[in-house]
Amino acid sequence: MAAHLFAAKDHAAVYQKYRFPPPENLQGVILSYLEKKVTSFHLAVDVGCGTGQSSHLLAKRFEKVVGTDVSEAQIEEAKRTAHPPNVSYLVCPAEELPFEDRSVDLLTAFTAAHWFDIPRFMKEVDRLLKPSGCVALSTNTLDMRLHYKDCSEKLTEIFQEVQGQIFPYSNEKIKFVTDDYKAIFDSLPFQDKERITEILDKLPMSVADLMGYIQSFSSYQIFLKAQPEAAKSLIQNTEQRILETMEVSSRETKLELCTRHVCVLGYK
Repeated sequence: MAAHLFAAKDHAAVYQKYRFPPPENLQGVILSYLEKKVTSFHLAVDVGCGTGQSSHLLAKRFEKVVGTDVSEAQIEEAKRTAHPPNVSYLVCPAEELPFEDRSVDLLTAFTAAHWFDIPRFMKEVDRLLKPSGCVALSTNTLDMRLHYKDCSEKLTEIFQEVQGQIFPYSNEKIKFVTDDYKAIFDSLPFQDKERITEILDKLPMSVADLMGYIQSFSSYQIFLKAQPEAAKSLIQNTEQRILETMEVSSRETKLELCTRHVCVLGYK
């Protein structure tokens, strides 16, 4: 069964504001693979596109990009945000994509595939891709660190404490992320496939943006619904601890979020 965790309008607004597009090194891995494999760049479908950050990137390479998501609120945010003219959006489940057989050149899912009904989704992947079409399924892992001057270790400890507090509210499908997409890789019905697990990036962001990013986590949103005062206090206290550790007062002070992504790539 698929998990529908991003349907609320307030969550979609936070997601649109604070979620970052696929970072540079992850983009490089995927684009390098496409250059070696893909022969037609007509149609790319970005499944579980959320508010469209990843769909925009594909528009530079493909004639037409369609972002799909089961959440109407997410798609509404995507449509409201400025996007290239060759990008459009549809509300539909990942397991029932409204495209013809063998019509898609590239099918992607960025930080989304683990929420799908994997067996049904893989049947759609096989149905939709053209011969010589590609699939790219990636996610950021829970292995994240913070970097700022000489207090990176302490900042990372604070961040990991927050992750630990909200992790019990995670959906069971987070298991696909914690195993670095191995189960998803094994389910991909192609012989020509690979899994890359050490894609490292550094993302500059303000302390305010970091707090917003944490609030975009599905586990935080579940925590917020279950214990609203405790969830809000967690964000306020975490922000204060981070500012004190950095010895700054401005929420706009920049630090770096160091991420590790995994990516499953396949060629039909």
